Amino acid sequence: MLAAAATVTAATDALVTAQPTSAATALKVYVAGDSTASTYVTAYKPRTGWGQALQLFLTPDATVVNVAKSGASSKSFINLGRLDHILGLIASGDLLLISFGHNDEKTDDPTRYTEPSTTYKSYLSQYVDKARARGAKPVLITPVERRRFTSAGVATASHGAYPGAMRELAAAKGVPLIDLSASSLALWNRLGVEGTKKCFLFLTAGQSANYPDGVEDNTHFQAHGAIEVARLIGLAMQGQGVLPAAYFKQLTTTTIPDSKIVWPTTAPY
Repeated sequence: MLAAAATVTAATDALVTAQPTSAATALKVYVAGDSTASTYVTAYKPRTGWGQALQLFLTPDATVVNVAKSGASSKSFINLGRLDHILGLIASGDLLLISFGHNDEKTDDPTRYTEPSTTYKSYLSQYVDKARARGAKPVLITPVERRRFTSAGVATASHGAYPGAMRELAAAKGVPLIDLSASSLALWNRLGVEGTKKCFLFLTAGQSANYPDGVEDNTHFQAHGAIEVARLIGLAMQGQGVLPAAYFKQLTTTTIPDSKIVWPTTAPY
């Protein structure tokens, strides 16, 4: 079983204590994030985002609505109208998972860059405050770590001050925090230099028709990696009581086949 190293932040307004609903009235788990979370179509298979895999760990009483967009930062996601799209759909009692950082770090792109201690917190606050205004439950998720190892084979952090800034914001606003930066780094260290290649998009030439020349991607996942990162998030959500245990399934299953991932022919949004 893969254990999540999640930071528990007390936030009573973000705990869902009701019994699971029927499938017809399933609560929604909205995902606002970047390419590490987004849903990929068949033309990108086996590239997979953790938001694409999260439903595998939830019962039909909770439905994932993945609005994550490749290349988005906390700033550009709002400016593209994606947060407004979510706010037009989200209902009281639903969850909003918020995870940005990879593209907020792009100092050379003013449409996406945010500064950790100021604008990053300011944009993230909009997700939190607007979700709460609709009776929904925001959950902050620090950015998943890249595959980056030292010459000694130790996985190293790659997001600078961004995870810390999100932790500070979560504490200040009383929002549940899933420290995916910490839990994913611990996972990469357990798997090691070679083992992590099964999680990230590492393919040899001819292995996939979509990547005929092969690919070595230290940021994005193939199905196995997306499933295991989604598991970390599910374990943290269950452990913190973000949703009652009855909403979860398969969290302690040793292996979930990659074939359980569905790649749609067209993007969901």
